[in-house]
Amino acid sequence: MPREATPSIRRINPPELGTPPGYSQIVDVSAGRMIFIAGQTALDRDGHLVGKNDFTAQAAQVFSNLTVALEASGCTPANLVKLTVFLTDMNNLAGYREARNRFLASVAPPAAPAVTLVEVSKLYGPDFMIEIEAIAAA
Repeated sequence: MPREATPSIRRINPPELGTPPGYSQIVDVSAGRMIFIAGQTALDRDGHLVGKNDFTAQAAQVFSNLTVALEASGCTPANLVKLTVFLTDMNNLAGYREARNRFLASVAPPAAPAVTLVEVSKLYGPDFMIEIEAIAAA
């Protein structure tokens, strides 16, 4: 099977939109493949919740699951072009940002996908505090 070309991913932050912390305002992609990753929650490989009532543990598990999904697609966080983040409590924003920054800094230069973050009343499991879906380009 022939090797696919490396995608062109340009991250753009027009001064008129301000410089966002840890993400990009615009991600311009020219790629051979688009990878859509379903919403990842804090479930381990056996389907057990990691970190009941512990946002830090749940966020770490979610980003670990995203790493597995990316690797299964032959990608790294550098391939991410969009994240949609769902939090059940916006008071966990700082904890999310810390986990996100560690995850995105795992590649050089650090990844900076476009991000949408919303607070929701609940997720599909009553104990889930965070869920993240992702789009990558390869």
